[in-house]
Amino acid sequence: MQPFLTMFFMKKVVLFVVTVLLLAGCGKKQAQLIDAANFNKMVDGKQVSLYTVHNGKLTMQVTNYGGRVVALWAPDRKGNLEDVTLGFDHIDNYLNNTGERYLGAVVGRCANRIAGGTFTIDSVEYQLPKNDGNNTLHGGQLGTDKVVWDVMSANDSAIVMHTVLPDGQDGFPGNLDITMTYTLTSDNAFRIDYEATTDKTTLCNLSHHSFFNLQGEGHSVLSHELEINGSWILPVNEELIPTGGFRSVKDTPFDFKESHAIGERINQTDDQLSFGRGYDHNWIVTSNLSGQVVHCATLFDPETGRKMEVLSDQMGLQFYSGNFFDGNTKGKWGSHLYRGAVALETQKFPDAINQENFSDKAVLNPGDIYKHTCIYKFSTAKK
Repeated sequence: MQPFLTMFFMKKVVLFVVTVLLLAGCGKKQAQLIDAANFNKMVDGKQVSLYTVHNGKLTMQVTNYGGRVVALWAPDRKGNLEDVTLGFDHIDNYLNNTGERYLGAVVGRCANRIAGGTFTIDSVEYQLPKNDGNNTLHGGQLGTDKVVWDVMSANDSAIVMHTVLPDGQDGFPGNLDITMTYTLTSDNAFRIDYEATTDKTTLCNLSHHSFFNLQGEGHSVLSHELEINGSWILPVNEELIPTGGFRSVKDTPFDFKESHAIGERINQTDDQLSFGRGYDHNWIVTSNLSGQVVHCATLFDPETGRKMEVLSDQMGLQFYSGNFFDGNTKGKWGSHLYRGAVALETQKFPDAINQENFSDKAVLNPGDIYKHTCIYKFSTAKK
């Protein structure tokens, strides 16, 4: 083979060699990388692509359509790799998806729900599109999850994306300039760093919406064990809008201060559980008043030994137990089953702008910088 052909060939295969052969030992289950050609498409006049990053143990594939994590391969206690996130293996499935909209995406400019799709800033009332019954969810009709982000840089372990949400998009004021960095760190963590500025007072509350199952797609998540560093939740009404109060988790199915199987109490008679058809609530992260990155939660699968720790500098953690999956959507490796994955979304409190008792209104002013760090750290443990 001629030297220039050898160089060309090596560039094509080096990513596969690093992320597959080095990650998985001989005889162990290996990562099955999705073909980047499946995501090579123009959307809204911009190029969509699929990027692969790795750190030696974790391999992640990301598309700039919605900043979505398409796949995330992590080892079990025996070194076998599994894709622990739900998603699709082709861009067309994301573009024409009739199931769960937010698979693996960044959500905003204001994550979670806004009651009635309205809020007031500086005596001006803003009306947003109602895409969740009578309310606005995760930024509205377009949001950040349907934007083709600009990739500013990408290397073996990190990808930096940027977008500007224009003044008036989805009814929100201000040009919101967002830079988001995904990094696979040397200590086996998927780290997300957000930074945003605005030229007009607006709302800003970004979050990540991967759906995790530590056994892989097509399994129930009810046997997963969860611990949450929170003594209080924000109770909600029938529309999953916070009531403005605070509820202690003590002696309730919401007490995850010590680890419990997710399915252990999910069907107990409780008005809050019935409102969300299971868990779909925001926990107040204990002692996170300083804005420092602290431990929020730990998800553990006893069968495989995979463990995922969640850390963040945000006061809120939304835990959603996949209650609206129905098994009719086929993903990369299996169906998206009822209660077949969890979302653990670090964020500011839902509907904060309309809640008198919430001190942080998720408002961003010109001259200020919104910053948010979220970390999903992977390891293994014995049963």
